[in-house]
Amino acid sequence: MKYHHRFLAAAVIALADALFGQTAENPGRPAHHGRGADTPPGKGGRGNPVIRTLDTDHDHEISAQEIGLAPTVLPLLDLDGNGVVSIDELRPAQTQGTRSRPLPPEGATPPLRVDPVMFALDANADGSLAAAEIANAAASLRALDGNQDGKLTRDELRPLPPRD
Repeated sequence: MKYHHRFLAAAVIALADALFGQTAENPGRPAHHGRGADTPPGKGGRGNPVIRTLDTDHDHEISAQEIGLAPTVLPLLDLDGNGVVSIDELRPAQTQGTRSRPLPPEGATPPLRVDPVMFALDANADGSLAAAEIANAAASLRALDGNQDGKLTRDELRPLPPRD
């Protein structure tokens, strides 16, 4: 049953990408999007795995269509199929050799940056996305649309500065 749900979600993503992904590429930049063809959505590349998964056309904005597909595509991040996208599935363990920034010194607490996407999606603030939070994802994401234009731009997706 889990396999059928994943297959259906992948088919919906492929269809949405085919229908809505026909954007003009910038001729000055290569069309590389940071992950290989065999890399699952949200994995590989840099940045927020939730945004990478939602942004099916890779234009660095979340369109109204992509917002509407959020409850369908977010379960693709649930690698163990338990219905919850855990913090481990959102931020897989990285070794120091694969990080672009050095690890903080032992015992140091890095400044806390607020991720507006997870702030909106994670209603109970436990760091993971439960089935109910995923089901409500489209409405939660629409709440981030500050200018009410129907899409989430880079400015609306940008993490907020560290809290004091």
